[in-house]
Amino acid sequence: MGQVTFMEGGNKAESHYPESRVLIIMTGGTICMQPSTDGLIPMTGFLENAMAPRPSFNDYSTPTVKLQAYKNGTKVSLESLRTPPTAYSRHIRYGILEFQPLLDSSSISSMGWTEIALTIKENYHLFDGFVVLHGTDSLAYTASALSFMMSDLGKPVILTGSQASIFALQSDAVDNLLGSLIITGTFVIPEVCLFFHHTLFRGNRTTKVSASSFEAFASPNCDPLAKVTSLGVDVNWSLVRRPTRIAEFTVTKYLDTAHVACLRIFPGIKPEMVDSVLRVPNLRGLILETFGMGNAPGGVDGSLTKVIRDAVERGTVVVNVSQCTNGFVSPLYAPGTALGRAGVVFGHDLTTEAALTKLSYLLARPELDYQAVTAQMAHSLRGEMTEMTTPSFSHPAGSIDSAVARLTSAESAFTALGYAISKGDIRTVREILEGDEFNHQLLKKADYAGNTAVHLAAVGPEPEILVDLLTRGGSVHARNRANNTPLYLAEKMGNREGVRLLKEAGAHLWVAERNSGSLPASRSASRPASRSGLSSEVASVSGEKEEYEKENGNGEVKKDENGRSSA
Repeated sequence: MGQVTFMEGGNKAESHYPESRVLIIMTGGTICMQPSTDGLIPMTGFLENAMAPRPSFNDYSTPTVKLQAYKNGTKVSLESLRTPPTAYSRHIRYGILEFQPLLDSSSISSMGWTEIALTIKENYHLFDGFVVLHGTDSLAYTASALSFMMSDLGKPVILTGSQASIFALQSDAVDNLLGSLIITGTFVIPEVCLFFHHTLFRGNRTTKVSASSFEAFASPNCDPLAKVTSLGVDVNWSLVRRPTRIAEFTVTKYLDTAHVACLRIFPGIKPEMVDSVLRVPNLRGLILETFGMGNAPGGVDGSLTKVIRDAVERGTVVVNVSQCTNGFVSPLYAPGTALGRAGVVFGHDLTTEAALTKLSYLLARPELDYQAVTAQMAHSLRGEMTEMTTPSFSHPAGSIDSAVARLTSAESAFTALGYAISKGDIRTVREILEGDEFNHQLLKKADYAGNTAVHLAAVGPEPEILVDLLTRGGSVHARNRANNTPLYLAEKMGNREGVRLLKEAGAHLWVAERNSGSLPASRSASRPASRSGLSSEVASVSGEKEEYEKENGNGEVKKDENGRSSA
């Protein structure tokens, strides 16, 4: 976008920082509640009443900007505010779409999850990310549900709430909301996440652990995706999941929660009790919360196990998850093994919230039969569980003969990658990327102009390189310092095959790129693209080309007489 004027200390100042656009979806919850004679109730007008008066959320920029959004197919115009520049030299402009009526989260159902998912789908091309404000009681359920409903997600969706109202003197609301807003508008973390108490979790790994503490959520079996500290946001990029197929973002509209139940095993439980649950009319699935590593009493002469086996034979999917906060289900002990032989699916380290919503998601897909549902329940779809794997031992830097083995840093590796992309050298590109499989540093890294590897490949000569990057999780939504997406650069260069591939992967022009066809960042992006290769913005790695060639021999891997890299 061009220059934007904002008020600071009563004086107008020009801001040249780029803007991200975030849609806040207000569903209700404690965060927006105020006292009444009937207790705390949700209040509308959150933007005006709660955010506009706070300098952290409002830089008082003029003129005011209205954001276009959609709700239930109807175009709406939203008042917007903009944050002051963040530590990452970026403004976050946001608007709020409030649900009518606002809900207490204990009342939300699968229909509410559908409404949230479809609202994101309707506005997907208009915003860089989404923040969902939600009550904490069922927040982990909603985060898990949305993670399964959304396929090939390429943008951040962060759910948050608070233990105390934003209008309370002592509250966690401001930190939770501001942290969610900054992360959503700054980092391309294409997952459904939950942010609470300075910590970003994968949504389908979370569970509520406290009714009153500000540290209300935990992710016992998966490390946080990011932590907010006094130094900024520390993202654990090696854990962040990315789309690994070329497909557009889609939403599954409904979850079959009406035909799934949860049952917690306890000492002395009678087989008749379990049987009565399993014979509920039209029941299709049961989440069985068992002891420890998946154990349950077999009953006299194995009667409880027989009840479960009979239900499985009738076509009921039974999933075994642990009652323990930390740990996983494993057929280590005889009782757990007996359940496995009865046809019960081992849920590994699934939380109850994730198990329930995952099973509801799979049962709602008409193309999946019983065998397909049970098979997918035992495998990770959205990072919701840790699959058992066979240990693999290899050099941490990859093969010593690989091109990446002689590179001393991520910076030089990215320089080599950019040079190989510009040459269309797919062999070297793959060799470098294979050495980066664990941390995925090169997929998120950018050159001095902010171009990622996908930006460079979008205007490069070899479409297969672009395919490789996209199937390894490269983002089609990242914008460089000129605020250009890879799709915009590909269109400007006339790269039809690149445009096709990017669109198939869900790429779209963002708002400023669609306006008038001019580059959105006025200064650096105003230079014309060169047909001979890369534009002046995209060819930034060529500035390092001479030094790279000097050290590495025109991009060729130098090998000694034994065929090893000479570096």
